[in-house]
Amino acid sequence: MMPSFFKISCFALLLQSFSCQSQQHAATEQPVVLHIDTHQVFQSMANFGASDAWSGQFVGLWPDAKRNAMADLLFSQELDNAGNPKGIGLSLWRFNLGAGSAEQGRKSGIRDSWRRAPTFWDGSGYDWDKLDSQVWLARAAQKRGADQLLMFLNSPPVHLTRNGRAYTSDKTESNIAPENYPAFATYLADVIEGMRAKNVEVDYVSPFNEPQWDWAEGGQEGNPYWNQDIFEISKAIDSVFQDRKIATTIDIAEAAQIDYLFKTGKKPGRGDQIEAFFSRESPYYLGNLKSMGHAISGHSYFTTSPASVRVKKRERLRNKLHEVPDLDYWMSEYCILGANAGEIEGDKRDLGMTSALYLAQVIHSDLVDAQASAWHWWTAISAYDYKDGLIYIDKKEQDGNFYESKMLWVLGNYSRFIRPGFKRVAIAQRSGNKAEQLKYSAYTNPDQTQLVLVLINDSAKEKSLSLSLPENFAMQSFKTYTTSATEDLQFKRVEAQQIALPAESVMTIVIYN
Repeated sequence: MMPSFFKISCFALLLQSFSCQSQQHAATEQPVVLHIDTHQVFQSMANFGASDAWSGQFVGLWPDAKRNAMADLLFSQELDNAGNPKGIGLSLWRFNLGAGSAEQGRKSGIRDSWRRAPTFWDGSGYDWDKLDSQVWLARAAQKRGADQLLMFLNSPPVHLTRNGRAYTSDKTESNIAPENYPAFATYLADVIEGMRAKNVEVDYVSPFNEPQWDWAEGGQEGNPYWNQDIFEISKAIDSVFQDRKIATTIDIAEAAQIDYLFKTGKKPGRGDQIEAFFSRESPYYLGNLKSMGHAISGHSYFTTSPASVRVKKRERLRNKLHEVPDLDYWMSEYCILGANAGEIEGDKRDLGMTSALYLAQVIHSDLVDAQASAWHWWTAISAYDYKDGLIYIDKKEQDGNFYESKMLWVLGNYSRFIRPGFKRVAIAQRSGNKAEQLKYSAYTNPDQTQLVLVLINDSAKEKSLSLSLPENFAMQSFKTYTTSATEDLQFKRVEAQQIALPAESVMTIVIYN
């Protein structure tokens, strides 16, 4: 017998049929019954985010109407007159603190000028106006409610690197020498205080990015680190932060692939980072630093196809995380990159649903299988012909056109409605036809007055669903927000307990008690 604190509400999701064949299918298909248990709680959600690399340094200079329109798409939590979201409501913004390769120009060795990045340091001191275009975006994010800011570095500033460049000349060592660790820590503290003087508070700083890669080709700013380097630099940063009473939290380690969080792989001294930094028996234990967050971050690249591999790797990560009490995992960077076992290619823009549905599967697996507490897209605004942007722009520094993608809106099915502090709760299929291409997850706000479901229908057929809900949630009216080939978080109020789940769509259902 169902426990008394649940009541079952089964309602068919009947879609309009335009042929006899689809009418017959709708009549014979048994609804999938999903049961939600708010008493079984998993991770608490910290944020959803994206970064300003590398277009932010230019977009912030675009005409005011255009840059504000893009900021609305990324950060707005407002609704239009029809109840549709104006934007995807990101709750965290990633600010790229460049190493100074932009100031070096061609001498930087980085061929693409859009992949060079500026810094506040001007050679003899700080110029706090140099990054005003990026600062504009950070303020625009905060103005619209994205009140968490993470500052990340791909390389230390060039005035502190071994070769005076923002990438290494020697694959066998980090490009910053140990004698410069204290100066690096001081530089970060200076920048955080300089940003505060511009009314921009830095909540998190991420000093290391994909430390397993060699970063010797000059394709972008980057620096390799070994675990010992990360340990020593983190201690130096913590010491300076404590002395100067800086409350910014250190985020590590932005692993290049999630594999390096739970195994060494082919990078001795640079992998197995959960064990290295959060095991009390490790010589590189960082869990006792006051400035260190109790979370570890990694990137989902090259681990998302095929589906069986995607799930298996994330389950291994989750199991390793559980060895450290209450250690959170942040998925801190992803875009569709590489060949993905032939399922989808990372090159060539795709503004449509093919890439968006693939992205939805990745987000779902990161949140459900790995139990990520945060999920961050790579570059929010892209000028390239890759599947790396939420918004795409013409590659023009002062003005141009911008283009929305379905990946933007599918991320919004999560980011707009699952707010910081929400908790993921249990949802499982109880009966009905087995739905291989249907994925679902459920979340509640802290006082459990709001229930959010995200459903992914990756099939070419509509799905019929019924829900079994906790008794404290109202059953009379639902709000749905659907992203499909023709909809961008399209709002619909569903009365009489009927909801439609279209083919090849992502739907968010919001239920109140």
